[in-house]
Amino acid sequence: MVISLHHNRYAKLRSVLKEVRTSAGLTQVQLAKLLHMEQSNLSKIERGERYLDTLLFVEYCRACGAIPAEVIAKVDEPAS
Repeated sequence: MVISLHHNRYAKLRSVLKEVRTSAGLTQVQLAKLLHMEQSNLSKIERGERYLDTLLFVEYCRACGAIPAEVIAKVDEPAS
């Protein structure tokens, strides 16, 4: 099964990542700088206009002080 940018699980991933970033006290501009990317690209990832590849996911989590496996576990949690 191919999962698109608009799949519910991908939407939850984006939501969790934004939560991780804001909990770390980082703006998109600050995180983008840490990741050596343009803020507009980070914005597109968080809005669901661009895929986040696995290696960038790991770097995103680490830059926010989060453990990638714990972030995945949050994505995998059933909806409340």
